[in-house]
Amino acid sequence: MTRDLRAAETFYGAVFGWTFRPTRLGKEFSVALRDGAPVAGIGALAPRLAVAVAWTPYFAVDDADLTASRIRERSATVAVGPLRFGTGRAALASDREGAVFGIWEGEIIPDWSVGRGGAPAWLELRTRNAFDAAIFYAEVLDWAGEKPGCCQVAYEDDSVVLSHRETTVARLVGGAVEAAPDPQVRPRWHVLFRVPDVEATMAAVGRLGGTTASEVSASGGGRRVTLRDPDGGLFTVADGP
Repeated sequence: MTRDLRAAETFYGAVFGWTFRPTRLGKEFSVALRDGAPVAGIGALAPRLAVAVAWTPYFAVDDADLTASRIRERSATVAVGPLRFGTGRAALASDREGAVFGIWEGEIIPDWSVGRGGAPAWLELRTRNAFDAAIFYAEVLDWAGEKPGCCQVAYEDDSVVLSHRETTVARLVGGAVEAAPDPQVRPRWHVLFRVPDVEATMAAVGRLGGTTASEVSASGGGRRVTLRDPDGGLFTVADGP
């Protein structure tokens, strides 16, 4: 979600080499493409919905109303929706620790998946208790269910790892502090994009009016850093495997 769609397209196009095409969701939305494959969606809805500019993971669900009910039943919050957008219905929610995520019921673009090509390399939830969070999301989103296409959940290196078709798509990591002033340690979902060179990406972001929001840190054989776009949206880049 951003305030100015064209400005966001200019920024992320220059940083990541993305191109953009319109969608059936309306003139306020576009799909980012890398080498012709879908990577991410950008919507200029932040002012209209009174939500923060942010990168937010959206999870596909069969029934948005049922999923919204599950979220509320577990003492979490549905902030917006479910509302109809073009070919489907969406809602914006937060879990019990305040981490924001979305749900989507409707048409899915084929082959659009975390961990593939230029799409987000993986998602990372930093939360107070990874195991409590894993139970919450499993109950709400039917992770580790018996239906075809469900994800697998495992414990690895003090975190909960979510995999789909043998590809790691998300990690849930504990230790976040709910009231921390630093967004790096508050409960939230981090969206990580793979880049060939962290320093070069940091330099490009700075030239285009963005800022660096964290120190460069080691991660999985590579390095990562969290950046902020000119509109305030946080995202993380990593050059590891």
